Amino acid sequence: MSVLITNIGELVTNVPRDAVSVASPGPYAAIRDAALIMADGQVAWTGPASLAPEADESIDAAGRAVLPGFVDSHAHLVFAGERGAEFAARMAGQPYTAGGIRSTVAATRAASDDQLRANLARLAAEMLAQGTTTFECKSGYGLTVADEARSVALAAEVTPEVTYLGAHVPAPEFADDVAGYVELVCGDMLAACAPSARWVDVFCERGAFGADEARAVLSAGEASGLTARVHAGQLGPGPGVQVAVEAGAASADHCTFLSDADVDALASSGGTVATLLPGVEFSTRSPYPDARRLLAAGVTVAIASDCNPGSSFTSSMPLCVALAVREMRMTTQEAVWAATAGGAHALRRTDIGHLGVGATADLVLLDAPSHAYLAYRPGVPLVAGVWQAGVRVT
Repeated sequence: MSVLITNIGELVTNVPRDAVSVASPGPYAAIRDAALIMADGQVAWTGPASLAPEADESIDAAGRAVLPGFVDSHAHLVFAGERGAEFAARMAGQPYTAGGIRSTVAATRAASDDQLRANLARLAAEMLAQGTTTFECKSGYGLTVADEARSVALAAEVTPEVTYLGAHVPAPEFADDVAGYVELVCGDMLAACAPSARWVDVFCERGAFGADEARAVLSAGEASGLTARVHAGQLGPGPGVQVAVEAGAASADHCTFLSDADVDALASSGGTVATLLPGVEFSTRSPYPDARRLLAAGVTVAIASDCNPGSSFTSSMPLCVALAVREMRMTTQEAVWAATAGGAHALRRTDIGHLGVGATADLVLLDAPSHAYLAYRPGVPLVAGVWQAGVRVT
């Protein structure tokens, strides 16, 4: 059955105006007074509403905006417990460090599969209600072979974009033997997790893993068929971006502290996306990444939520768009592109992040006339409808 959405005030397509179809997300592009047809789970037609073909069913958007579904390319949703007191302490002046991760590790290890599954489902539903139609999900709060294996298996129940993050921080049992933990991450733990994962990630940061350790983890992951992602430059300057580019990683995430060499490396990488996570800076009172510096250098930029119980406990991509506009000085168009097409690039997906003919019909109807309202009216629930593969889900 075909479905026509007509009378769209602004249709954000991320497809050049002269393109009939597109094989991957393109530059920001939008059509005014538009219409869109979905059929068989895909976008079948877009263009001016006055030229729209007939369809089996018609929906009147009443002048509201339609966007591609948000693509959240960095999230940590398999966990138990909460860290509200830690957040309150930060707001009272205590600096953020990666040490709080260990409290979540303890809670996650103690939780049952059903408890973890229920929390994961709740967060996934929150994301969907706010327009996120694709999300990545990491392990990293188990840090034993059994707990990491169940984490990636649970994540695989709700998304194909599963990341093995055994190298989040050294497990408490290996506090004095980081080399031994890296060996475990690259050996038995990887073997148990790789069948359920698409990606391998490492927290290349002070207090976590150094450059050589990160290279070992990424190399082992690649040998097991996983593609690299890297946590880089969150807490201070470091080698993470260089490690990511050397490994051909799909993304270097955080990118808060970057050297000129880091920016040059990302710009010339040919495929490593700089994924910015403004919810982290909001929650930790850290400096925001310099998005303008990256964009000026020609770096591909994505925005993601980094939803996790410690440093960014938000599942809201609209909030992240608003923060990117206000605090990282991105234009509204740049921020929306980064939250849709940028995330698709970070996941190396060509079927999402845009509304070209042949794309998966993942889209969001806003209760607003344009995409700019995501930043113009921050904190207001503007998502009026969500479709996944052509099926309305909210």
